[in-house]
Amino acid sequence: MSVESLRSDIVEIGRRMYARGYTASNDGNISVRIDASRLLMTPKSVCKGFMTPDMMCITDLEGRKLQGDRDPSSEALMHLEVYRQRPDVQAVVHAHPPTATGFAVAGIPLDRAVLAEVLTTLGSIPLAEYATPSTAELPEAVRKYIKAHDGMLLANHGALTVGGDLYSAYYKMETIEHFAKISLVARMLGRENLISREEVMRLQQLRGTYGIQAPAPICADDPIADDPGNAATCQTVQAPEGDGARLIPAPGSAEKAGDDTEIRLTYRELSALIEDAIRNLR
Repeated sequence: MSVESLRSDIVEIGRRMYARGYTASNDGNISVRIDASRLLMTPKSVCKGFMTPDMMCITDLEGRKLQGDRDPSSEALMHLEVYRQRPDVQAVVHAHPPTATGFAVAGIPLDRAVLAEVLTTLGSIPLAEYATPSTAELPEAVRKYIKAHDGMLLANHGALTVGGDLYSAYYKMETIEHFAKISLVARMLGRENLISREEVMRLQQLRGTYGIQAPAPICADDPIADDPGNAATCQTVQAPEGDGARLIPAPGSAEKAGDDTEIRLTYRELSALIEDAIRNLR
């Protein structure tokens, strides 16, 4: 693909990210390989919804600017680390989709076996530990998971996705935000059914049928839990043993609607409870 086409694709993806609310102001950044030694990257301090093709920067794989009137993204170090660790990756997208970033702020990875489509495509979406943006800490945090995952949350920061081309990387960002919204709604409703471990393994076998080239297999046990210094070698998914059942309520989920885990109060009862609490505080 020509450099001109890649410039246009970055502009279009930036426009979509901004229109969907995945970025605000000058947030987010996008990059793509031009060839074995050059990258095309969004510039710093530009709203992704209002970019033009001529704004893009060309850098080498060390981050040195080769061409462009503007400086490359302040998050260039994170992008460069991805390309170093994953020769198969051709594009990187970083954004702050609100629901997914809410999970990142809450310190909750999106690694439960909830949606079959997510399991077959992304596997799990881990949470990289907090690192100061635009510093060498961020590549270090990403390095821990990038060899085994095509998408991850960045603690108190946002999300990162990679792909074999620009649109593939962007669509994975859409998947993460869509998954986060569904998971949030299910948790608010008090019930999140998980896909059993046996069914997860069955779905993993379908990846080849769908033509999906995942960077690592799905696993049930976290190799990092025993040694935090390890790098992820598989996509850890929370999937309980099913004993024949394909769907199992997540720990803490209500067994059925209207059971003893749900408390209903009238407005008058709630007001009385609040008044009692205020009196007790005096």
